[in-house]
Amino acid sequence: MSMIRDLRAAVRPRPSLRIKDSGSYDTTRDPATPSAVVDCAVYRDGARVATRTPLTPQEAMRQVRRDGGFVWIGLHEPTEDEFAGIAREFGLHPLAVEDAVQAHQRPKLERYDDSLFTVFKTIHYVEHDRLTATSEIVETGEVMCFTGGDFFITVRHGGQGSLRALRHRLQDDPELLAKGPSAVLHAIADHVVDGYIAVADAVQDDIDEVETEVFSPGRKGTPRGTDAGQIYQLKREVLEFKRAVSPLLRPMQLLSERPMRLIDPDIQKYFRDVADHLARVQEQVLGFDELLNSILQANLAQASVAQNEDMRKITSWAAIVAVPTMVCGVYGMNFTYMPELHARYGYPVVMGVTVGLCLTIHRILKRNGWL
Repeated sequence: MSMIRDLRAAVRPRPSLRIKDSGSYDTTRDPATPSAVVDCAVYRDGARVATRTPLTPQEAMRQVRRDGGFVWIGLHEPTEDEFAGIAREFGLHPLAVEDAVQAHQRPKLERYDDSLFTVFKTIHYVEHDRLTATSEIVETGEVMCFTGGDFFITVRHGGQGSLRALRHRLQDDPELLAKGPSAVLHAIADHVVDGYIAVADAVQDDIDEVETEVFSPGRKGTPRGTDAGQIYQLKREVLEFKRAVSPLLRPMQLLSERPMRLIDPDIQKYFRDVADHLARVQEQVLGFDELLNSILQANLAQASVAQNEDMRKITSWAAIVAVPTMVCGVYGMNFTYMPELHARYGYPVVMGVTVGLCLTIHRILKRNGWL
């Protein structure tokens, strides 16, 4: 049982390495290798069977049927023709094969005959210096897993979500790999959810930055607000994150609660931990969505308040300018008999009264907070 106690440490990177691992990239396909097969290996008694030359999936499966163990095949964006031979060799269901080739599937768990088909959405946080209305914050990919009694096939789509480091960590723990394909499925599920946790922490920092910018004081101590496009873009990225997390919760619960012939009982209990972490991430993402709604509404309200402030100032100055405009309008009329026109002190008196009225109106408006 020591293997089971160390399971989490074996399949999960150290906390200081999580963000690095979740953001690591593999090349989409080796230019020197025309095949979509990234790696193909036979594992027996928890150890990788050494071979002089790379195995084809058909050769690997023949070894498994002859000597036991299981085969783990990793593919990246295979075409229908490239995947057809593997599908025939392992008896994969046509519907699952179609989903694996076409991609763009919702996270799900389906059982076909003697195999399980699982879809995971991988999330990668895109680093950026400053959040803008067009910033890409999260990038998604897909990992699709076929789990059988003696085989495990991964089909990866997208430029991120590499499983190479995970494969190496599993190979360093023979006791875990000896549990078979279900141990690999758990390791991938745990790896994907760990990536969600790292991305959620990074998105939280972006939201905190936007929230600070919205409510930070501007001129004269009033909130300055921010570009609504930034908030809307962040909300769209959170929605994409939500689409990856929420549908996966039910499959993880099924893997942890419902006995399945293809899932080792010792491994199944650890799917509960993955489901628990996934539920926590889902709560975070839902909280992000609600918080961004509040921030967006507050920002729009601040914009309305700022517009009202501007209108009050414009109206105030219009009221002040109305006084000399009225006086000038009166004395601009072409009447013959206007006593003030011939008075010795008529001009300075009129100017003085005009300036006095303007100053009085200005003082009243300023005292009432309009200026």
